Amino acid sequence: MTATWSMALLGDATGGLSALRESETILLLLVLALVLFGSGIVLGAMYMVMRYNRQARLPARRLPRDREACRERRNPMLLFTAPSRWLAIRSTNPQAVQAALGLQKPKPCSWEEGLTAAHEQKLFISPPVAGWILVMGSTLPEPGDDVDRTYRFLLELSRKLGHVQFFSVSRAVNHHAWVQAEDGAVLRAYAWAGRTLWNQGRMTRAETDLSLKCHAYGDGEDRVDYGRVDPAALNTERLPLLAARWSLDPAAIDARRLKEHRGIAGQLSRSSAL
Repeated sequence: MTATWSMALLGDATGGLSALRESETILLLLVLALVLFGSGIVLGAMYMVMRYNRQARLPARRLPRDREACRERRNPMLLFTAPSRWLAIRSTNPQAVQAALGLQKPKPCSWEEGLTAAHEQKLFISPPVAGWILVMGSTLPEPGDDVDRTYRFLLELSRKLGHVQFFSVSRAVNHHAWVQAEDGAVLRAYAWAGRTLWNQGRMTRAETDLSLKCHAYGDGEDRVDYGRVDPAALNTERLPLLAARWSLDPAAIDARRLKEHRGIAGQLSRSSAL
């Protein structure tokens, strides 16, 4: 009978202390157990306190996940992760870009279909986005493989289309490149693949603001000391920010704006790629 009354009293005390801070609640419960029952029941009281404490903490652990889920639902629906290589062309005419590239077997397609094609040895020409047209695909030239081919390709394309930008990034090895060309002339170019393959023109304001490091032509890789950020890794990480300053970061495009617009997918002819 005494045990039943004591447990009820302890339960009432627990309920009455629910508004107190957790540390105060634990202390008062232990004092109450000692006063009422002596040291023989302290272990039982401690068990109840631990169980109470555990139950009280469960909602607190769930709340951050719930809030994070709500935050994710409010975020814009981004298009996709950044491609490894892409062009940004100042134009609103996808057909003109198609003709300049000499795209073979062109086919109108949605963004989703075009992005799939970009991984299947094809190119995807996007519809205009904020005055720019993006071209993505694995068949675009890779400066690390042949920087001269990249140079010829971009100059020829800029002669036909005007202002052309090129971005290339390999996050696994921190190779990267960015180029601005206009009317057949290089305005700015930098390419790194363990050493500087291409460094032409003056650094732009965006490169300076982002603290990008551009080595002189032919310079090799710096020795990276522990505790110091690898400049090549920093350039690789910030390349999308540079793209956003110059034109567009493909990974930041809100896909909801593109549902009603179609692009063009096709194969890059060998003559256009050379």
